[in-house]
Parts: sequence; C-alpha cells; structure tokens
Amino acid sequence: MLEIILKSFRGLVWNKGRTFLTLLGISVGVAAVIIIMSISNIGKTALNDEIDSLGMGGLAVSVSDTEAPLTSTELSRIKEISSVQSAMPLVFETSTVYFQNQKLPVYLFGIDRNAESAISLKLLYGRFFNIGDIAADAKVCMVDSKFAVTNYGTENITGKTIAISSGGTTDRYEVIGIIKTGSGLLQNVMGSVIPDFVYIPYSTMQKNMSSNNFTQIVIKTDDNDSYEALSEEVVQKIGKNSNYENAYTVNNLAKQKDSLEGIINIFSIVLSAIGAVSLIVAGMNIMNVMLVSVKERTREIGIKKAIGAKNSMIAAEFLAESAIISLCGGLLGIILGNAVMYIGGALFGLTILPQFDIIFVMLIFSAAIGAVFGIYPALKAARLKPVEALRYY
Repeated sequence: MLEIILKSFRGLVWNKGRTFLTLLGISVGVAAVIIIMSISNIGKTALNDEIDSLGMGGLAVSVSDTEAPLTSTELSRIKEISSVQSAMPLVFETSTVYFQNQKLPVYLFGIDRNAESAISLKLLYGRFFNIGDIAADAKVCMVDSKFAVTNYGTENITGKTIAISSGGTTDRYEVIGIIKTGSGLLQNVMGSVIPDFVYIPYSTMQKNMSSNNFTQIVIKTDDNDSYEALSEEVVQKIGKNSNYENAYTVNNLAKQKDSLEGIINIFSIVLSAIGAVSLIVAGMNIMNVMLVSVKERTREIGIKKAIGAKNSMIAAEFLAESAIISLCGGLLGIILGNAVMYIGGALFGLTILPQFDIIFVMLIFSAAIGAVFGIYPALKAARLKPVEALRYY
C-alpha cells in the first residue's frame, strides 16, 4: 500500500503544474463550503446570544386596540402571576440626539430602574437609573458604549449632556451611565444601518409623550416550556380586569428567534448546495486530468503489465493519485476557508474558532470526490492490454 502511495506521488510530481491547477479547483470549492457553513453556525450562535442578551428570550405584551390601556395597573397584574420571574415596562420611539453641532438618529428606550434584569444591560461606567430618577421624571440618560466611542472618542462620557428629542420636545439630558447592550454583534456588523441605543427613565418618556401607556411589557419566566400557557394566562388576567379581553397580544420572542434560525438554515443549505456543485465540477476536472494522464502513460502501463503488474495494482495507483489530489485540495481549502473566516472575524470584532465537525466532513467529502471521479480513469488504465500499450508512442 505504501509503495502504491509513493508511486502515486511520483506520478503527480511528474506534472506539477497540472496537478496544482486541479488541486486548486478542489480547494476553492472546499473553502467556499467551509466559509458558508461556518458563517451559518457562527451566525446562529451569535444571533441566539444577541437575542437572549437583549431580553428577547421571553414574552412581550402589547395592545392590538389603541384604546386599550397598558399601564402600571396591567404591569402590577402581570407581576401577580406566580410563573412570572420579572416584568418590565418599555416605552419606545425613534428619536434624534443633538450634540456638538451634530444630529444623529437613535432608538430611544424608556426603561425601569431594574431593566438590566430583563434586557441584560452591562454597566461599564456610571450608574443605572434609581427609584428617584423614575419618581422625579429625571432628565438623565444612559448611552451605549459604541455611541460614546464613535462621537466622543472615549467610552466614559458620564457627566456630559446631550439634547434628546422625545415626544415632540427637545431637552438636555445628563449622561449618568455608559452601558453595553448584548454582545454588540449587530452594531459591530451593521453599525451604519442600526442606529445607536439611548435609554431614559420610562416615566420621563411618558411625560414627554403625555401618555401613561407603555409600548410593551417585557416578561421573563424561569420555565421556558410554559410560554404558551403563560401567554394565555396573561391575556386573560389583564383583559378580564380591563374589559378589553381581545385587545392584548403576547408575542413569544423565542419563537421569533426560531424563525430567524430557520431562515439562516435555508440560506445555508442553498449556498452550501452551490458550493457542493463547484466540488462536483472540480471532481469532473480530476477525472478529465486522470484520463489525460492514462493516455500519456500508456506505454508505462504496458511495461508494468509486461513485468507482472496486476490490473488491481494499476487501478489502485491511479485511484490513489486522484484521491491524493482531492485530499490535498481539501486540506488547502480548509486552510484557505479558515484563514478567510479568521480575517473576517478580526474585521468585525468576532472570535472565530475552527469548526472541527465541518473540517472533518469536508476532508471525508473531498477524498470521496477524488475516489469516485477517479474510478473510471483507473479502470481504463487497468483494462489496457500490455501488447497494445507497448506499441503506443
């Protein structure tokens, strides 16, 4: 077996240029599939972490009838439910921030003092809102660290003031906290598309908008399997007590996360199929190259048969050559694919780890491509008759 492999390597080295071009075709296909599958896996993992950290792993109560109330009364009733771990009021509007003669669009969130337990806000500098801020409708705010770095060149801008437009009025707010929302993936990758996040007390935002209503109430529960039952209980409890039984909807944010994962999987399958087609094309190229090699080495094959080489040995040698080309191309493709992923991760601030399951599958698949498409040339070489082969010049 070792002798066959050594002979196969000598045959490949004999025409280095053609071998390299064939090997390159396999490597490009393997690299493409690795990049696609790695992006899919990393995307799903990062999406789950991001959504969970943004507090989107639970339930969100909203109103479908604009006349129905969603106030502190409904919030208190929701908190009475035993399976509710925490419930947080949320007021939201797209807004504008003015500072240093600049005007920037932002997502403005009105949140409670315990919001970090619901949407996992990580405090970097300063402090969170306290009960006094909520009670006094204070003009204070927290900003995302990306906002601070982008616009001030440093993360810690506590004590500075910015003008925020809310409810049609513009007031100056003191920055009391710098926070990091989630893993920062969405803003790192889509920073030019997704506006920055700014947070103010929900009571302040309600006062600005002259309304006691919340946009949503975010619910966290310890039992993720009871979402459906909890949703029905929430709707019944607040609907029955407010005489708006059909006015409330509860969105299962975990299901929305599953839907997003499904979309990513579909794209991954389609793109991987395209990559697989390129591997099949590369396999056909291997077969073509090996057929040319059989023709060029016809006299050599005749000599080997004349001195006693069996058909199986001739076939094994050519089959080994095609498998070696494909396997080496697969190894090169794995190196290229992971190098591209590493560079891409560095650009977007992501930690990229090798996907060993994908690497193993691609090694097996690339070797199989070479073996399958090398069968016909190997059989053709093995079936050559010694006398006719020796006549070939």
